[in-house]
Amino acid sequence: MNKQLPGPGSVEIAPSILSADFANLADEIAAVTAAGVQMLHLDVMDGHFVPNITIGPPVIAKLRKHSDLFFDSHLMISEPARYAEAFAKAGVNHITFHIEVTDQPERIVDQIHNLGCTAGICLNPKTPVESIRKVAPLCDMVLVMTVQPGFGGQSFMGDAARKIIEIRKIVGPNIRVEVDGGIDPETTPIVVSYGAETLVAGNAVFGKPDRAAAIEAIREACRKCD
Repeated sequence: MNKQLPGPGSVEIAPSILSADFANLADEIAAVTAAGVQMLHLDVMDGHFVPNITIGPPVIAKLRKHSDLFFDSHLMISEPARYAEAFAKAGVNHITFHIEVTDQPERIVDQIHNLGCTAGICLNPKTPVESIRKVAPLCDMVLVMTVQPGFGGQSFMGDAARKIIEIRKIVGPNIRVEVDGGIDPETTPIVVSYGAETLVAGNAVFGKPDRAAAIEAIREACRKCD
């Protein structure tokens, strides 16, 4: 199992299973694995911090039996500290939580690291970058939402994406910056030019009949940024 985030500088596509066929998740994961991705994005929603409910540790534990990909879990939940251990035991490699739910983010980052996972902090489109200034350098990855969390298939928010520029200045070159929301071949060059290295793509991958071709289209958009 790959337990480490990819090194700095490499642009990685992390397909989000939120847009996958939940009745055939093992096959969906196999399809993106065959296309050469290294990471899988797991959107966890609790029906409280966000209005929808998705998956939890029991489902992730079952998925882990079918995949050696790096499991990038995004906890859109109100109590990440309460559930972090359960997600680590289920087999996630990385845990991202939201700055909006805690006034002690540094403590949660330490907890995640002590569980053997890499840690990430996330901010919503309307949350100022200043809110993560202190905790971001302690993380392994910072996630910028370019849609409102809780639903798939939303339109890309360009103003929110520009936060990537400021965050990159704060964290430097060795901490990954991830972006989630409306990522497709058209928006990819924008976020990569701002400094994003991890691209969460849901509908742009699982909403297409040919998963491999969809991933390649995003990769081609990345190459145009070079």
